[in-house]
This record gives sequence, structure tokens and C-alpha cells, in this order.
Amino acid sequence: MRTPETLLRHQAVWRSKAVLRALYRAWYEEIASYLRSGPTLEVGGGTGNLKEYAPQVICTDVVRVPWLDAVADAQRLPIATGTLANVVLFDVLHHIENVRLFFDEAVRVLQPGGRIVVMDPYISWLSWPVYHYLHQEPVDFTQDPLQLQPPQADRAPFDANQAAATMLFERGYDAFCRQYPQLDKLVHRRLSFFAYPLSGGFEHPSILPISFVRPLLALERALGFLDRVLAFRILVVLEKTG
Repeated sequence: MRTPETLLRHQAVWRSKAVLRALYRAWYEEIASYLRSGPTLEVGGGTGNLKEYAPQVICTDVVRVPWLDAVADAQRLPIATGTLANVVLFDVLHHIENVRLFFDEAVRVLQPGGRIVVMDPYISWLSWPVYHYLHQEPVDFTQDPLQLQPPQADRAPFDANQAAATMLFERGYDAFCRQYPQLDKLVHRRLSFFAYPLSGGFEHPSILPISFVRPLLALERALGFLDRVLAFRILVVLEKTG
């Protein structure tokens, strides 16, 4: 369950694991490069680290902790219509109970030309057994992310379906386009092959020496043509056309 204790633990891990910070630095810098100038909301900001790379970001989560700016539910954003330049979700989309409600809200709060930047798990041949057997969150390709789910009283905020982004932006992208014709996809990248799983993430010890991070990331870039087979993450940037 997503609690203040969970976020405190994640923040402690962030401070103690140089390998993790090195990997996230590259991802945060890329995310920041896609942001338009103007008010930016991060949904599920967790440890609040995006602020280091995009100081204009308003960081939120479903629980209150001192380093975040506000409490917000992705499905009911406390934001006025047409006021945001960007909405960012980093490892959050797969936790949202009704993804469709989030995208409805994102379309509402974004200005024309505003962007949604999503980084989320990607299910490839390599990542599937890791996510399925070694991660506490399920991988369920039978659940339609755009199908509205009835509220579940016992659902915890950390409940998830790690297949959500793969289904939305690849297997079910035609349905997504029909539902949201006003959202154009600007960026679609499959990334993060070996370094992130070897780092152990926030939950497991790292077996990746910090000195190996840079050469391993260079190897991942060279093997980019194998992204469908090797990727652990997907990065998508959507732009509101009107």
C-alpha cells in the first residue's frame, strides 16, 4: 500500500543507492527535455526527485509527505480546466485504478499543445519473467485499461497492472486513438534493458557496480534495435492538439 512510510523508505533508498540515482538521472533529464514551458504537474511524484531537473514541477501524490507540494488523485485532479502545459507520470500509470478517468482529466486540464509524459513498465520477452515472478505487482493482459472498473473498497493505492502501458500504447493503441483523437503521440521509446533490473530498483539490493553504469547504458543504446525483446520500460509523450 502507498503510505507515507513507503515513500520515506523509497527516499532513504534513493539517498543511499548511487547506482539508482545515476540511472534515474538519465531518465529525468530526458523527461525534462520534452516538457513545454509552463505549469507542470507530476502525478504520483513519490520521492519528488523530478524537481531537481524541472524546478517548475508541482509534485503530488495520494498521500501527504513534507517534500511534495499537494495531495492529488490522478482520476480527479484538483486543477482548473486548460491551465497546465504538462502532466508527468513516472512509474504511476500502472497504479491508476481507472486509467480512462486519468486521461479524461489530463485532456481537461491541459492547454492546447500541452503534453502528457509517461514512463512505465514495458512487457518484453526479457522483462516479462522478471515482472511476473520477481515483482509484487501483477502482469495482466486480459484486463482492458480503458474499461471502467467499479470502485473496489479494498483496493490499495499501490495495486497495479504492469501491462497497462504496453496494452495502451502498443497492443491496444488503435482503441486508445479512437477514445482520445485529440492526443497525438510524439515519442514512443522502449528502453532500460539490463541496468535497471541489475540495480535492484527500490526494493532489492544492487548487483551493478557504479563504475559499470555508463558502459552498460552505452551497450543498451547500441542494442536499441532489440528493444521489443529487451526493454523494461516505455517512454511515451502525447500532445493535445486542440
